[in-house]
Formats: sequence, C-alpha cells, structure tokens
Amino acid sequence: MKNLVQNGAVITVIAAAAIDSGDGVKVGTLFGVAQKDAAIGESVGIVTTGVYELPKTSAQAWTVGAAVYFNGTSGLCTTAATTGNLLIGVAVEPAANPSGTGVVRLNGSAPAAVA
Repeated sequence: MKNLVQNGAVITVIAAAAIDSGDGVKVGTLFGVAQKDAAIGESVGIVTTGVYELPKTSAQAWTVGAAVYFNGTSGLCTTAATTGNLLIGVAVEPAANPSGTGVVRLNGSAPAAVA
C-alpha cells in the first residue's frame, strides 16, 4: 500500500519532560509507554498497544475488564473517570487495594480526555 506511513504500534514524540523507559507518556490525547529514557526535547518512541504493568492509584481495587485512565498530573493509572483523565485501556488482571501497579491492555487509540 503506497500511502502507509507506519503501522502505528510505536509513535515517535518529543519529550515534554524527562522520561524513563517504561513510563506512561501522554501527548494530548495520545498515550503510550516509553521505549527508552529521554530528556526534555529528545525524541522517544511510545508503544501504543500491548499489555503493560503500570503504576496505579494504590487505594483502588481493579477488576478484569475495568476501564483504565491515565492521570497526567500524577502519572498514575486509575479507574476514576474524572476530568482530565485519559482513557488508555482496560485492566487484564485483578489488582488489590492497596497495590502500586496494575496490568493494562492499551487500547491503541487516542480518545478524548474526560471532560
């Protein structure tokens, strides 16, 4: 197909803040997991699909299939659909309350943030 630019599983973005490999990265309504460390202003690939263990709000219990959002301010995943949180995927394993991480299947799309 002559008009294909890329498959979209990895998108290159410019780091607006220092990023560590494995961090969640939100750029507008695009979300992915950083492939490598990056300093402010550097290019970094973010993976938009797949299943990742990500930091979560500790005081939440997750069930399989629960919608998971990313809070760009805290850098944590949450099941709270509150203003500014971005829907990024679904929980694919239960997560206890308290626990620091949850397993998320990224949805690979760029939905709007909760208004």
